[in-house]
Amino acid sequence: MSIPVISESWSRLNHAYAADDALVQKALSDILTAYQAPERHYHNLQHITQLLTLHHAYAGQLKAPDTVLYAIFFHDIVYDVQRRDNEQQSALAAGEYLRQTRFPPADINAVEEFILATQTHVNPLQHSDLDYFLDFDLQILGTAPDIYQAYTQQIRREYSIYPDQLYHPGRKKVLQHFMEMPAIYRTPAFQQQYETQARQNIQAEIDNL
Repeated sequence: MSIPVISESWSRLNHAYAADDALVQKALSDILTAYQAPERHYHNLQHITQLLTLHHAYAGQLKAPDTVLYAIFFHDIVYDVQRRDNEQQSALAAGEYLRQTRFPPADINAVEEFILATQTHVNPLQHSDLDYFLDFDLQILGTAPDIYQAYTQQIRREYSIYPDQLYHPGRKKVLQHFMEMPAIYRTPAFQQQYETQARQNIQAEIDNL
């Protein structure tokens, strides 16, 4: 189950930075409520759990693993398909919480920048941890075709308020953005494991739109 995994990870993360247990629990409640919203079919607790799994697998490669963890928890806390500022609002939510803790100010800024980077999946900071975080977020693109197909259906359900004649051009624009990147994945490990399959998956989806 996602909730016990997420709750335990959140508690461990905050142990060193927040003495106010009520603050920690309120933030956890906000996180769980946001990611369990009924209109979320992909950007939900399962997505967070998958990123936590990847974080655990690659923690030894990260210079500031706690920064990446906070970015994971908050990066989609605001997710409304009718808004254009989800990343900005999610970064604000992260900063608002973290400034009530002992998390270092420079690292708070990094969390905010990491979340903002998920809007374009470009690394303006040249920060190796951000490379991993962005790769974690895009790992789904390079999964087996049946898993990718399920993902595309989940995304379509999140955008169900839009008819195909509006959804298809918008989705195609997003997909073409990835295809035009020199590399979708930023780390050698993810490039080797996922790049080829991701491009095949994305091209197949474009062809079907």
